[in-house]
Amino acid sequence: MERDLSEKHPPEKQLSNVSDSSDNRENGTSIATTLNADHHDHPETETCDQLASPSLKAGVKVEETDNKSHEIEEVDQEEKENDEKIEDNPPPEIHYTLETVSQDIDQFITTLSVTPKDAKETTVEESKDEKMSMEIPVFVVKFLDLVEEKVAKHELTEGKGKWGQNPEEDSSFLEAVNRISRLTSSLDELRSDPNHAALISRNGGIQQRAMACLEDEFRFTLEDIKHNDQDPNTDAKGKQHEADRCVVQESESSVTDNFLGYSDDAVSKLNRIAKEMIEGGFESECCQVYMMIRGQAFDECFVEIGFEKISIDEVQKMQWEALEREIPLWIKAVKEYASIYFVKELKLAEAIFSNYSSISSSLFSNLTRSVLIQLLNFAEAVAMTKRSAEKLFKFLDMYETLRDSLPAMGALFSEEYENELKAESTTARCRIGEAAICMFCDLENSIKSDTGKTPVPGGAVHPLTRYTMNYVKYAGEYIATLEQVFREHSKIERADSTSRPRYESESQNFNNDNDEETQSPFSNQLMRVMDLLDSNLEAKSKVYKDISLSCIFMMNNGRYIVQKIKGSTEIRQMMGDPWCRKKSSELRNYHKNYQRETWSKLLGLLRP
Repeated sequence: MERDLSEKHPPEKQLSNVSDSSDNRENGTSIATTLNADHHDHPETETCDQLASPSLKAGVKVEETDNKSHEIEEVDQEEKENDEKIEDNPPPEIHYTLETVSQDIDQFITTLSVTPKDAKETTVEESKDEKMSMEIPVFVVKFLDLVEEKVAKHELTEGKGKWGQNPEEDSSFLEAVNRISRLTSSLDELRSDPNHAALISRNGGIQQRAMACLEDEFRFTLEDIKHNDQDPNTDAKGKQHEADRCVVQESESSVTDNFLGYSDDAVSKLNRIAKEMIEGGFESECCQVYMMIRGQAFDECFVEIGFEKISIDEVQKMQWEALEREIPLWIKAVKEYASIYFVKELKLAEAIFSNYSSISSSLFSNLTRSVLIQLLNFAEAVAMTKRSAEKLFKFLDMYETLRDSLPAMGALFSEEYENELKAESTTARCRIGEAAICMFCDLENSIKSDTGKTPVPGGAVHPLTRYTMNYVKYAGEYIATLEQVFREHSKIERADSTSRPRYESESQNFNNDNDEETQSPFSNQLMRVMDLLDSNLEAKSKVYKDISLSCIFMMNNGRYIVQKIKGSTEIRQMMGDPWCRKKSSELRNYHKNYQRETWSKLLGLLRP
């Protein structure tokens, strides 16, 4: 039976029936339904169905595979067509500007610099590796292109006039430079990556060019000073020194608020440029330009004042007449630098470097220190010149200038520089003071060395008396300074071989109401000078053969001395009333002696 069934329904016939019915799905379906029905009605056909079903399934799978491959080919064809369309019509290019790309740059810099707060130490290297492997966005390159273009425009404009015409453009340039500097710092960690080396090198080159532009503008602005304190009608070399003094004093109030001739806008611009240069790592270049320009400005101030730079050797070789003309100019320079220029220079430095107090303090100290060293060297050189009594009062002027002007500048400097200034100024002042003491003590030698034997005709006032008393009277105008000088340097004066014996002797002190210890060293020195003068005049009076003429000589000179002492309030107070009373008593005695001598001669003639 099985054989009969297989003959009735062979597998080949089943497959042929399926393939023949491919044009008519419904017929194929009915046939399959019929076969199923027959299968249910005839169980003996089960084996045949099992043989026929794998072939049917294989045919269906082949058909599905063909359909899928056909669909894949259609999708690939569509993708190729889309790619061709994209190539034929590329997307519109993004137009970058500094304003639009700046935010992206800021965000990129922030991304490079941010480190997660909960990151452990072991993740630092991992974060570096991530940065090393990251790609630089396209907008970074566009940003460099835009900044380079802006820098190139600034480089084309030579000399002054680059800035100030368009404030918005200036601000945009400074902001671009600031971003370039921050980008340089952020990309530093990627420097070892060869993939980024070219971009980092280009970024550094653009920063160098931008900073060169800022440096030029910084220099031009510093040089563009308005000399409000200079009289336009005066010659470059200046007129009379007193006229120069008046010009400076009158202009002091007018330039107090504008930083030595700089406008507020100029100072603000200098401040912004300095800030960008320092933050960009160009602090040394900025400070060098400032030191150079402001140092030249100080040199110009010397020229305006009239004081020339003179070395120590040149001072030593100068004649006193020429040096005497330079001392008033030196005094003027010290006073004006201490009271005007240094104060305003500090204000200018603090305004330009307002965010960097240590830099402004260092620049100001270095600038002023060079000027002070020059001024102090001149003072020390003068102190080393040959000493004579005639130079005393110029030296006292210099001493007063150092004493009064330099200490006031201490508040302008830091503690370190203030101590250095005090030490150097004290050294110069001490040398001037020591020289002044020696000069006044030389007055004793001048009196002692005048041993002329030629009598003055008619018993008139001797030239030595006139010279000494005029010298003493003039010294009275410096009484406070001389008191200070002798008090601070009394050891030098006491050690003088010509005056020490008389200094230590109390027998010649005419002010017996006070002890030696209560009198000032200068008062004692003045007493010795007057003592020596009296002794010298007594010796000269003996040259006269006529005793009466000798008495007239002593009366004339004594009266001249008393008048000069009483004419100077300071000297009279120092000499004291007892000395004056004693001197008046001596004059009366000389007058009595004169009367005795003249009347005795007259009576001798009347005797028989």
